[in-house]
Amino acid sequence: MGFESSICRADQILSGVNVPESAECVADEIFGPVAAIQSFEDTEDVIRRANNTQYGLVAYVFTENMRRGMSVCERLDYGMVGLNRGLVSDPAAPFGGSKQSGLGREGGHEGMHEFMETQYISASW
Repeated sequence: MGFESSICRADQILSGVNVPESAECVADEIFGPVAAIQSFEDTEDVIRRANNTQYGLVAYVFTENMRRGMSVCERLDYGMVGLNRGLVSDPAAPFGGSKQSGLGREGGHEGMHEFMETQYISASW
């Protein structure tokens, strides 16, 4: 049984032609080895396009300019962002998304908050 006849697929890089914003792979959350390559000239436009989805689990930024990369990462509405790396998971780091990709975090210090209750005490002395 090969890749094409099973539920598993080989890695897919969609490029050659700029993947249009209307493509399903741009707007949907894909859980598979798919990279939809889009080129851009304006940083504001690429941030708008990246955030123009109802999902926000993870985004990836690749650049030679770390200062610019950090600036872009801070403006992305995603729970996790990989900067110049394809692996974002780490047991010590919080895992989770934003928007329709989930609320809350698992793992890391932030994940412990899911098991704690806040108590407010108002007192007069």
